[in-house]
Amino acid sequence: MTDNFEEVRKLVSDITEVPVEKLAPDADFFKDLNIDSLKAIEIVAAFEKKYRVVIPENDIPNIRTIKNIMNYLDKL
Repeated sequence: MTDNFEEVRKLVSDITEVPVEKLAPDADFFKDLNIDSLKAIEIVAAFEKKYRVVIPENDIPNIRTIKNIMNYLDKL
């Protein structure tokens, strides 16, 4: 995996307190990791701040995995 993947994984882990080892690229924040919607919004906000991007409000509900976040990075 890329350095960005590890950075994003650490960012998600820091916010959610889910161990990094459990943060697989396809692990669904809600179904697999029991992350609530407030934490999910924190993840999106931290991602936007770190990478200086803005995720359109309509896209936020689709940010459910680290892989989704990585797809946004790929578009930059």
